[in-house]
Amino acid sequence: MTKLGIAINLDRCVGCHTCSNACKMSNNVPMGMLWNRILTEGVDVMDGAQGTYPNLSRTYLPVQCQHCENPACMKVCPTGATYKDDKGRVEINYDKCIGCRMCMAACPYNARVFNWSEPRREPDFNYGDARVPVRKKGVAEKCTLCKERTDAGELPLCVRVCPARARTFGDLDDPESEISRIVRERGATQLLEDKGTRPQLYYFG
Repeated sequence: MTKLGIAINLDRCVGCHTCSNACKMSNNVPMGMLWNRILTEGVDVMDGAQGTYPNLSRTYLPVQCQHCENPACMKVCPTGATYKDDKGRVEINYDKCIGCRMCMAACPYNARVFNWSEPRREPDFNYGDARVPVRKKGVAEKCTLCKERTDAGELPLCVRVCPARARTFGDLDDPESEISRIVRERGATQLLEDKGTRPQLYYFG
């Protein structure tokens, strides 16, 4: 059994948004949408700060689909469009998606976006990895853990491009993997553990 996941070192994240932009380009994500977001903790705006000048602080929280072991989104999907694959990733079959958005309502991580209109891209063509399927109007979409890349033995692009090397990707079911060691030894935690979704993304630092 394989259970792919990512561990993110929050002490290393510098909020550069390289992961967000690389994800958007590689996965052909339309304008106005992001699969991978960097939140600034404690404020409602991107790259804001907490405190009063000159005593300011800023910390970042990268968020995306958590590829939960017990995904709430999958339980509510009426067509089986949302599913867990044999590598532990939560994926969407776009041909089965009817656009009901039940998955979006159920996800406690606000990790999905929806194509309300014909997807718009700038430049006006499909960019990014040619292996990634093009999504149509009326479907939900989200981080796939770069399924096409990881199926080919490559790293998810957010992991590959992070300039601060804040992200570690690997098999959580392999006790000898680097990500398993980090979870064991660095006190890594999951987002909203009380929801019982058992995310496969971990945070430490």
